[in-house]
Amino acid sequence: MSKVLVLNASYEPLNITSWRRAVVLLLKGKAEQLEYTDRYIYAKFPVPTVIRLRYYVRVPYKEIPLTRRNILERDAHACQYCCYKGDNLTLDHVVPRSRGGGDTWENLVSACVRCNVNKGNRTPEEARMILKTKPRRPYSSLHFEVARYIKSGRNQEWRKYVIGI
Repeated sequence: MSKVLVLNASYEPLNITSWRRAVVLLLKGKAEQLEYTDRYIYAKFPVPTVIRLRYYVRVPYKEIPLTRRNILERDAHACQYCCYKGDNLTLDHVVPRSRGGGDTWENLVSACVRCNVNKGNRTPEEARMILKTKPRRPYSSLHFEVARYIKSGRNQEWRKYVIGI
């Protein structure tokens, strides 16, 4: 049927699970239902789309590795200068390495080959190229998965529980 967003007691996203697992958590009293679909289980129990745990679960912070794949995922596989979507994307340093720009989440963006060559060894301001979005460190790896669901048009009710999508 559908996937369910699981929130911690503090309303921060924890996980995405199946609707069956979510129903089990609800029936055991371990979670409460916040959002649901218009479909029903056994004609009286609405299928959940967002649940919140009744108790706080401490999750150790896990840093997302800075990889090409993660940068492309963060930037939705689109050039951050011209919005081109395709296979020939490269990584561009907003502040060029020769000018002290490092390999950080805030300094790397996806760019098509054409824009990367046009920008060259200049900053976007010097090249008169505007970034579509300001690069930043993603909140969590779950953020990528939730963003994918929301951007595909599914589970729009998740949007109000997730920062920055």
